[in-house]
Order: sequence, then structure tokens, then C-alpha cells
Amino acid sequence: MSAFGLLLLVLIGWGTVFTGLPNVVVLLAVAVFGLLVGLLTGSIDAHLMSALPSRIVDLMSNDLLQALPLFVLMGVLMNRLPVASALFRTGIALLPRADASAPVVGIVIGALLGPMNGSVGASAMALARTIAPEMRARHIPLATVQAVTATAATLGVVIPPSLVLILLGDAMLNAHSIALNVSGRSGRVINTQDVFQGALLPALLFVAGALLVTLLAWRRRGPLVVRPRHAPLRLGDAIIGALAVPFVGGLLTSVTLGYIYPVEAAACGAMVLFIAGLVSGHVNRANIGPLLDETMRMTGALFALLAAATTLTLVFRLFGTDRLIADLIALLPGGDTVAVLVVLAVLAACALVLDAFEIVFVIVPIIVPPLLIRVQDATWVAVLILLTLQMSFLLPPLGYALVVTRDLLKGPASLRAMLTALAPYVAVQMLVLATVFAVPALTHPASPFAVPRPAPAAPLSREEMIRKLDDMLPPAPVAPSLN
Repeated sequence: MSAFGLLLLVLIGWGTVFTGLPNVVVLLAVAVFGLLVGLLTGSIDAHLMSALPSRIVDLMSNDLLQALPLFVLMGVLMNRLPVASALFRTGIALLPRADASAPVVGIVIGALLGPMNGSVGASAMALARTIAPEMRARHIPLATVQAVTATAATLGVVIPPSLVLILLGDAMLNAHSIALNVSGRSGRVINTQDVFQGALLPALLFVAGALLVTLLAWRRRGPLVVRPRHAPLRLGDAIIGALAVPFVGGLLTSVTLGYIYPVEAAACGAMVLFIAGLVSGHVNRANIGPLLDETMRMTGALFALLAAATTLTLVFRLFGTDRLIADLIALLPGGDTVAVLVVLAVLAACALVLDAFEIVFVIVPIIVPPLLIRVQDATWVAVLILLTLQMSFLLPPLGYALVVTRDLLKGPASLRAMLTALAPYVAVQMLVLATVFAVPALTHPASPFAVPRPAPAAPLSREEMIRKLDDMLPPAPVAPSLN
């Protein structure tokens, strides 16, 4: 019955696409269905399900998950405050008067604010609400606005310290621990900070490539029929830009370099944005209730999704699907390169019907541990997963960012025109993915030209070895006094 778990994965994709039910309902329904089938066929011992409560408790006690509601609150406040619009107008006023200024500023703002919005869907909604109207007001074609918005919405997947990177870092830590225990290898287990720093250089390469193709595309296209107006810089926009850019940039850089933890950064960012909202009047007694209600609903949905995914992965393990997948990956011919390509292809296919959180919660714990048994560079694998997810979210016709953006920005633009405007960004994404795949050292910024290896421990002298052994022995008993 181990192959039955693969059928459950197909049911998840079918339910997500065709039923219209919330993702957490689909996951729970598939988990309950699989459990009932297992109990009726005798494939699952009912007593083994007693491990589920302890798994959920251990999961929820993870200190890293404290960052989830804080990042969600930051995203909600960011949508409430006019930060994105002010940054856009400031960038337009500071850049030379050119047709490409608006798309360039849109991508930069997506890179700056994307990690703070929480997810691809939240980023797309925020950009469609703030940046897209500003670009349309400057007579940018709707197809270009859709392409830029969809591309900018995916930047939070790869630019640290977004929610996707935080959760993937935790999932990779568990997967790498399992791989080291099974294989018997010794080494340092990957952590979230490794994923942050490993994703930094590839993310910067993609942003630079996206800006370059934007400039080249507009140069080939020629000037707009209606020239964009070049409004002077407003004092309020200049003040917001002068405060927001160093604060957000410094916060993201500090977390990425390991100076502060993600939970501390999220708490600091949420508090500063909340105070700014109170001072500016955008947060008041009338809307603070709905604001917190939206935060709690989104946070509850994430935690419910995490609990449902934990239940489903337990069912997979009870069926033995994880062992089946491990055996299939171990039997793949062609070495580690083929194994990585196959896993990335599976993740890319899953990203066409599942969002990033479902993939991190459900797919990664099943398929990545057997891969890390064969491939030792866990940071490289994590960054490849991030880039693959980002690329899949932009691929037509089912790319998540593509579908969400076209739904939010309806208009006369045809799908063909939108795909034409999107093609250069997809090409850059594929080029960055291929480059990182060919040069794993790019995911190790401490040593950009070679994958770092742990330094061998210095041999102990005979005297030092005897001293260490003596320290491990219990103290000798004291002889009783005769007096």
C-alpha cells in the first residue's frame, strides 16, 4: 500500500484545482480519506495515530513560528500604509525621465517590500493595489503592468527573510537531520541562516537581470505614444522614502547576515509600522479591530495549514510512502545530478497546483530527506528549491503569481501580450537557476569560488587525550575517616 500515498498526492492537486475548497480543507479531507482506507485495509495500525498530538505540539512549540503572526501583521500594515505608493513616486521623481522608469521602480519596490508581505499572493495583492495603479496612471500598457507585478510578487520567495525562506529553512533542518541520521554521515546540520545567506546572491542576480531586461525591452520597444508625466518630488513622499528605505533595507540585511533573529526583526518591523500608522492616522480606533482581525485570520489559516500538513505527512509515513520515494530516488541512475533534476521537476510540477506553503509543509518533508542522503550540499539544494518555486509561479498557464495577477488586474490585455511581456523575466529566472545548478559555490557567499568544507580537527596529544578521559570519569570516593 505504499504506492497509495502517491495517489493521495494526486488527490491533493485535483482537490486544489477543481473543488475550490480552502487548501486546509483539501489536506485534511485527503488525510482522513487515506486514514480510513488504511484502517479498513489493515495497512495502518490505529494505535500509531496516537503520535499525532505530540507531533502537532512539538511543531507548534517551535520558537521560529513566532515570526509568522508578526510577518503577517507587517504585511497587513504595509498594505494599510502608503509606503509602497510613496516609494514609487519618489523613485519616479529621482530617476531620469524615461519610459522604463515605472517598471524599474516597480521591480525595486517588489524586491524591497516582497519579503515583508509573507507570501506570493499577499505580495501580488499589495502590488496590484499600490504599484499597478501608479504604472497605469503613467500610461504603461496593461500587459507590461501585469508582467512586472507578477514578477515582483515572486521576489519574496527568494529574497530573505521572507516567510517562505523561514519555513523552508526549518523544513530543510529537519530533512537534513533525517538524512544525516540515516546515512550515518557526520556534519553540521543546515539551519535557517544558511538558507538566508545561500539565497542572497542568486536573488540579487535575478533582480539585476530583471532590471537589465526591463531597460533593454523598453529600448527596443521605443517611446510610448503618450509620454509619462514626471511629477515633482513631494515632501511627504521624500520623508517616507528617506525613512523606509534604510529601515527596511537595514532590517533585511541584519537578518540575512545573522545579526538579529527573524522573530526579533519581525517584531521590530511590526512595532515601527504600527506606530507609524498611529502617528499618520492610517491606523486608528475605527480600523484597528479589522486590522488585527485580518492578521489573526491569516495567521490562523497558516497554522491550520501547518497542522493539516503534519497530519497528512504522518499518514504518508504510516503507509510507507516516504520509504518508497526514498527507494525510488536511491535507484535513480546518473549520479547526484540526475537525482536533483528529478526532484526539482517534481517540485516544479507541484508548484503549478500548490502554493509555496503547501509545498514546504507537505512535499519537502517527503521528497527532500532521501535526496539529501545522496547529495551532501543541503544549502545548494535549498536554494535550488527556492528558485524552482519562483520559476514555477511565473510559468503559464497555471503559474500561481500569473493567475493571481491576471485575476487582480483585469482589462483588455490579452494573455498573449502578457506572456510576451513576461518572457524576458522567465528567461532570466531560468538562466539564474541554471547558473546556480552549475555553480553550487554561488550559494556559499563566505567562499564564492569554492564550496566550503569543515576544517579537519587537530589531532589530540596523548597527554590531552588522557586528561579528557579522566575528566569524563566520576570522582573517586572519599575513604571514611576512622575518627
